[in-house]
Amino acid sequence: MATLPIDDGFISVREYLRTSYSPDCEYVDGRIVERNVGEKLHSALLGSLTFLFAHNRDTWRVEVFPTLRMHVSSTRVRVPDVLVVRAGAEFEHVLDQPPLIVIEILSPRDTLSGLQEKIDEYIAFETEHIWVFDPIRRLAWTADRGGLHPVNEDALTVPGTPILAGLAEAWAELDRV
Repeated sequence: MATLPIDDGFISVREYLRTSYSPDCEYVDGRIVERNVGEKLHSALLGSLTFLFAHNRDTWRVEVFPTLRMHVSSTRVRVPDVLVVRAGAEFEHVLDQPPLIVIEILSPRDTLSGLQEKIDEYIAFETEHIWVFDPIRRLAWTADRGGLHPVNEDALTVPGTPILAGLAEAWAELDRV
């Protein structure tokens, strides 16, 4: 993850929100931070998970947004790989309320410290569920205040909802591509 050079080193959150980056970048304490994206397995899993939630949006009463900006604090805007919100959630262009699920898909250049920093911010933002996928090693975790927890079941679920994201199906999609 690289920090992009800015003339004086910092920009305002307002300037960041008015600017488009390709691919989109994150905003961390006045600096623009690149995200690790663009690799085949990462992209395939992102597409598969987005399709799963979009296909089931009515039954699961959710909306799904790949790579949507999320204003997690006054000085930080993150861009998770996939955001899932409850149906009817209202916001303008950037999510400014806790989502139901944040999904991060690891890339080879991601670091544990960088991931933990994001998880801590999602927790502080009161994100209900945090899911992390490693498409290379075919592993998944949930995250909460107690840390990262390996998913040993066949699927990720959200208690009290019909949401069910099968891991075998996700890994099979990666095998297909």
